[in-house]
Amino acid sequence: MSRVLIYGALLFWAFVCLFPIYWTVTTSFKSALDVTQGHLIPWLDFQPDWKGWRSLGLSPDSILGTSTARAEFVSRFGNSIITSVGASVLALVLGSLAAYGLSRFRYKFGWMRNDDILFFFMSQLILPPVVLALPFLVLYKALSLLDTRFGLILLYTLTVLPIVIWIMRDQFNAIPVELDEAAFVDGLSVWGSFFRIILPLAIPGIVAAFILSLVLCWNEYFFAALLTSTDAKTLPVMVASQTGSQGINWWSMAALSTAAIAPLVIVGIFLERYIVSGLTTGAGK
Repeated sequence: MSRVLIYGALLFWAFVCLFPIYWTVTTSFKSALDVTQGHLIPWLDFQPDWKGWRSLGLSPDSILGTSTARAEFVSRFGNSIITSVGASVLALVLGSLAAYGLSRFRYKFGWMRNDDILFFFMSQLILPPVVLALPFLVLYKALSLLDTRFGLILLYTLTVLPIVIWIMRDQFNAIPVELDEAAFVDGLSVWGSFFRIILPLAIPGIVAAFILSLVLCWNEYFFAALLTSTDAKTLPVMVASQTGSQGINWWSMAALSTAAIAPLVIVGIFLERYIVSGLTTGAGK
């Protein structure tokens, strides 16, 4: 009986988590009447239509033609890929080095020790983004970084760096220090031990940190809307702009949202085992 209750609770939670995705995908194939009446099941409640995808130039009957909306989508999609991947890679490089130092060496800055330094990094996540809006706006204007992908990459790197350090530090703590010592005996330097011995063993944590950073950067809206205007706009900003004088174009917004979440879903499916093993490293300690 308990097993039935557990599986029932899991199925219910899976439904709660997946229903918004189902709603978004089906809404992209609805007409205005179907959206307002809340029809749910394709071919039973409503006849699927390519209206949402056609408005983006991504429907089968418009994909080969010229489309301004599709050109804008491709540009925003490219901006999202460049900024998210660039920031995730940069945060992974810097975060891995910082995490390895916190895992293998002992630091003392005044009253701060390793755990205090880690807490300082994590405490940066407490600040709401709106608090940093004006300082970053003034700073980016002075540095000519407004509406640039490089500016977003730097900002996104700062945003996800604490999470990368936290994940990678636990990953390195789970790797025995004796492996470093054996590498030193064999003649490797600290850098040689790090790159040739430790990093290959930390692949699950690296993948987990990268995917989590990628998701956070990909979905970030506030700073992308604040610091960009034309050239560096990302997909979340484009999704939020699907409004007109007649109201919100739900079908276009749903089609854009579906196209935006599809890459993350595919990446998550293929790398799921790395994500789980990376995030649960050290959980049994």
